[in-house]
Amino acid sequence: MISFPVGNYRFHLRAAAVVVREGAVLLHRAEGDAFWALPGGRVEPGEIAADAVAREMKEELSAEVRAVRLVWVVENFFGYRGESHHEVGLYFLAEPSSASSLMNEPGPYVGREGVRSLEFAWFAPSELAALDVRPSFLVPLLKAQDFSFRHVVHRDEQT
Repeated sequence: MISFPVGNYRFHLRAAAVVVREGAVLLHRAEGDAFWALPGGRVEPGEIAADAVAREMKEELSAEVRAVRLVWVVENFFGYRGESHHEVGLYFLAEPSSASSLMNEPGPYVGREGVRSLEFAWFAPSELAALDVRPSFLVPLLKAQDFSFRHVVHRDEQT
């Protein structure tokens, strides 16, 4: 995975899936975290970011998805568990396969990342403002279903 310490930061290259079903967006959170995020993970060296989205969804949720198009490139600076992070995130609009549980079961779904359990759930746009979604710039974009291409620089020092 592309994640390493540099200076006072831990740097990551992340690919994330923006999956929408009947207007609801799929979010996930890791065991022990109170906040929600778009599903995804770190890109492996030599891996295409769109392929990383499909791989992460398969590994974490056993769901087949296809990255359709890049919607947001994000430079994200944040604190997590007492450490400062600098992340470049590539956010892809993604579609589950027609046979996927994401298309055929209401959720929530249970997944796994290493030893940590993951919870995946669908949220209607009207529910997003009441959630702690990180990075926080996602809430208005997801609520408006604004999937126009953009470059975002986001600083959030929450831990």
